[in-house]
Amino acid sequence: MSSSAPPSDGVDHVDERLLRTTPLKKLLARPELGSVVGAFAVFVFFAVVADSFLNPSSLGTVLYAASTIGIMAVPVALLMIGGEFDLSAGVLVTSSALVSSMFSYQMTANVWVGVGVSLLVTLAIGVFNGFMLTRTKLPSFIITLGTFLMLTGLNLGLTKLISGTVSTKSIADMEGFPSARKLFASEATIGGVEFKVTILWWFGLVALATWILLRTRFGNWIFAVGGGADAARAVGVPVHRTKIGLYMAVAFCAWISGQHLLFSFDVVQSGEGVGNELIYIIAAVIGGCLITGGYGSAIGSAVGALIFGMTSKGIVYAEWNPDWFKFFLGAMLLLATLLNAWIRKRVEATK
Repeated sequence: MSSSAPPSDGVDHVDERLLRTTPLKKLLARPELGSVVGAFAVFVFFAVVADSFLNPSSLGTVLYAASTIGIMAVPVALLMIGGEFDLSAGVLVTSSALVSSMFSYQMTANVWVGVGVSLLVTLAIGVFNGFMLTRTKLPSFIITLGTFLMLTGLNLGLTKLISGTVSTKSIADMEGFPSARKLFASEATIGGVEFKVTILWWFGLVALATWILLRTRFGNWIFAVGGGADAARAVGVPVHRTKIGLYMAVAFCAWISGQHLLFSFDVVQSGEGVGNELIYIIAAVIGGCLITGGYGSAIGSAVGALIFGMTSKGIVYAEWNPDWFKFFLGAMLLLATLLNAWIRKRVEATK
């Protein structure tokens, strides 16, 4: 590309990447701005209506609730920035836990062997989703809906076939269980407040995803394929590899969440996870990710998950009927989407 050729319309065009902008405009252009405003509003609201919401012990509870959503919201946000969805993400968490538990129990192996096998199986399912998407050219909605249904059936059918019930056998007394539990489901008390290890996993994944998006070539590829796959391919971006890699990232985080599920409760119910995929997607949307792709951030997904955590626990602390949770969920989704659209329109108008 060259900037030496004069513009054909006589207007003095300047590359927008070279334009100087104010810190305020940079702030307004951040994808997570709307979700940060929303999170502050939710915090103030429950601080007023629920006395126990501000108790130190509530901090660990809220962060734990947010982390269980946030671990999956991070890769789902990256996938949405890349222009795709994964409707199998929720069930894949349960599948990962079931594979670990049943392999360890049936083979009477160290539970770490089951954990390793589960990682390979879960990543293979991510590759399957990405491969089917790039080979068939079908929408990711159709591909991952098929995977969702197949995994739902496999989880129930294989668990009943092998265990005779809808849940797995306990592996709490097997070799390797204490060390695995320490990595995936331990807790620590700091200043009298109990924090779960999932919070560390969540913060680490957000930091890693932010670094990938903003500082690496793969991050540029994600934005490029989400903004327009054909244009990205024309400038040399490996579109297929990028999308398969994003589905593997979803699978890897599903494996982490699945191991937390297993080592928190010793057993796994085969019907768990259905519907959680929508919560992960909503957290990413509330965090500023565009459904059309090419725009969003990992930090925004973390703020979206935090809003979920504050709302779900805030309703409990306020002693309200939890049936209202879905109402708040829908209202937050609409408000966050409208706020993000308004901010983007304001930013584009001031360019």
